[in-house]
Amino acid sequence: MAESALDALEHQAMLVLGLAFVLACALGWIIQRSHFCTMGALSDSVLMGDATRLRQWALALALGSGGFAVMVALGWVSPMHTLYATERFPWLSYLIGGSLFGVGMVLASGCPTKNLVRLGGGSLKALVVLLVMGISALATMRGFTGQLRVTHFDPVTTAAADGPFMGHWLSARTGWELSASMLLVGLVVSLTLLMWVLRDRQFLRMHNLLAGLGVGSALLAAWWISGVLGFVAEHPLTLEVMYLTTGSGRMEALSFTGPMGQWLDALMYTADGGKRITFGMVLVPGVVLGAAFSALAQGSFRWEGFTQTGDLARHLAGAVLMGVGGVSAMGCSFGQGLSGLSTLNWGSLVAVGAMVAGTVLALRAQWWLAERHG
Repeated sequence: MAESALDALEHQAMLVLGLAFVLACALGWIIQRSHFCTMGALSDSVLMGDATRLRQWALALALGSGGFAVMVALGWVSPMHTLYATERFPWLSYLIGGSLFGVGMVLASGCPTKNLVRLGGGSLKALVVLLVMGISALATMRGFTGQLRVTHFDPVTTAAADGPFMGHWLSARTGWELSASMLLVGLVVSLTLLMWVLRDRQFLRMHNLLAGLGVGSALLAAWWISGVLGFVAEHPLTLEVMYLTTGSGRMEALSFTGPMGQWLDALMYTADGGKRITFGMVLVPGVVLGAAFSALAQGSFRWEGFTQTGDLARHLAGAVLMGVGGVSAMGCSFGQGLSGLSTLNWGSLVAVGAMVAGTVLALRAQWWLAERHG
């Protein structure tokens, strides 16, 4: 009986990983076609006053936050089973890590997801960025920089008075169930974002809708695959609740900095028998493959490398900052920026605010240096 139950779990886990890989391929295709980019959205808005790509991002978050709230209200998932359901969050790590990640995005010409898409389009520059970022991420999880993080930054924590999610705040003041409070808060945030998005009628073009609705749908699909399909109410051996294939044992969605470090760890130490492919890890090659399919179909696939030492140095520095910052902030522009914010938790607001501040500061510094040197 136990063996048959374990075999069934193995098949269920393989289905989760397979669907996650297919989803990542679709996401890579969407991003390559639509040029969806967090750093690009902030750059367009700050330097050129063009909020089109920022509206793409807001549309994706509107769909993600509203959809996640509906999933909670229907009882499909529980926010308390996500990575973001912590009694206390390390706000200092989030601030420092988020700021470093934001600066790193600018220096590396995009976030980890954008570099995965660029790699699919033939950019060897992106490959260098991803490898160095993975090394620094792994070091921040288990190495020297990780020791600094755990010793000096992570112990500085705080907690929201009522709970980790905005829904807890409303629930404490109204006496409603958490699911109902999450639904109302999620719908209010979603509708507010949609109102801002739709203020610009020129935004309603297929290119922009593909970006916002496509990425938002991929985010919700990731929550469903991990939180519904991968959910096990009672493991046959431990008798505990678990989520199959996730590295944390909790429900996860889209994130890429940590999984890059996990890939390097697996490639170097697979022979010890203790490594396994996780939900987050299969997203990485899926995005690259999907972007490659799109680039080849468009005829835009081109090999690209570094031609100047200064360009290489900037990208290396950005890769290191993204690896250290992404792990310290517990997520990248997708892991905290879309996945985290879709749950409407207070910690993600701190981390994403720091990412935006770091990105804007780096963009303005780059602009100032460019003007100074003609």
